[in-house]
Amino acid sequence: QVQLAESGGGLVQAGESLTLSCAASGTISNTNALGWYRQPPGTQSELVATILRSGDSTINIDSNMGRFAITRDNARNTVYLQITNLQPEDTAIYYCSAGPRAPGLYWGRGTQVTVSS
Repeated sequence: QVQLAESGGGLVQAGESLTLSCAASGTISNTNALGWYRQPPGTQSELVATILRSGDSTINIDSNMGRFAITRDNARNTVYLQITNLQPEDTAIYYCSAGPRAPGLYWGRGTQVTVSS
């Protein structure tokens, strides 16, 4: 089993930056892959970024434009999502996810990010 706890969301102004954190606990092998999804209001969730224990990472969303970065601290089993130049369209619930080979097996409760224009 894996428990995931997100933090760092909130209300920000457009153009500001934010760092989301997700602390993972439980079976270590089930957190080899960590990732972030987001679900904007009224739409389906989308995969934002993934990172493996090796550090290999992928930013998956089309609107990245260099604004998203995913990192992890293996000693703390924590994954971070840095978002710069936040835009109103980034408003969403951001979910942390984990799995042994890809995220999507275990989920956190999510953290709300709201960007005002």
